[in-house]
Amino acid sequence: MKKLKFNSAALALACAMSVLPALPALAQNDGIPVEKMSRMRSIGGDADQVNQQSKLQYDQMLKQAHDKDQVATDSNPQLIRLRAIADRLIPFTKRWNPDAANWKWEVNLLNSPTVNAFCMPGGRIAFYSGILTKLNLTDDEVAAVMGHEIAHALREHARAQAGKNAVTSTVARVGGSLIAGYFGLDPRLGDAGGSAVAQVSALKFSRSDESEADLVGLDLAARAGYDPRAGVALWQKMAAINKSQPISFLSTHPTGSDRIRNMNDHMNLVLPVYARAKGLDANKLPPYRSLALPKS
Repeated sequence: MKKLKFNSAALALACAMSVLPALPALAQNDGIPVEKMSRMRSIGGDADQVNQQSKLQYDQMLKQAHDKDQVATDSNPQLIRLRAIADRLIPFTKRWNPDAANWKWEVNLLNSPTVNAFCMPGGRIAFYSGILTKLNLTDDEVAAVMGHEIAHALREHARAQAGKNAVTSTVARVGGSLIAGYFGLDPRLGDAGGSAVAQVSALKFSRSDESEADLVGLDLAARAGYDPRAGVALWQKMAAINKSQPISFLSTHPTGSDRIRNMNDHMNLVLPVYARAKGLDANKLPPYRSLALPKS
């Protein structure tokens, strides 16, 4: 009888131990699902060459900005803030691209009224001061912007876009020539038609990349303990200062309403990640509070 009890206890312990290692893995597999990156990257150029080229471009951009005294110094409070936010996001980038573990990350602030930010291949980040001041961004909203821009680099959208454009352009030109030949048209008309098809296709690819970057950015921010609902507030602010938005179909970016809808549709995946990072109950999160836009 004692042997039976011992065997039962041992079996129960073994089952418990087999479950325990799986718990952290399950916790890390929530959030936005990681999908395979586009195969078009291989057509868009070698990754190392792209990173080297981006470093040259980034360094050249910084030199030109330095010559105009437009680069914030290391003691600038806003730059210190940006680098602190980046330090929290970067540890989670490997989930989306293992190569990011070896990137030489940089964060710089350019003194310019431009409302923009970017992250080049290899982890080279730049913010324009205008996006911080004109939108009066909270740290959560800065994380949403930074996460979005980092996502473009992580998912290698530049390489994929170059590959897609090369293939689409070639197919469109060949197709245009065949159609022109079949109907006895001027070959130049076929070339023009092919170019139009290629351009529309490229716009579609860009909108897809932007939508993916929005979601990956929210995932990065949530894991770093930044409220993903800030992404919605960010684009509400964008809409407020940019009343005349281009038509979505002819734009390389989705409209603000499209982005907000996409983010809200996936909020149930990232809010639990954020709550876990903050040690909160996902069902009892306080409302997100943004900051008002500066008075013009």
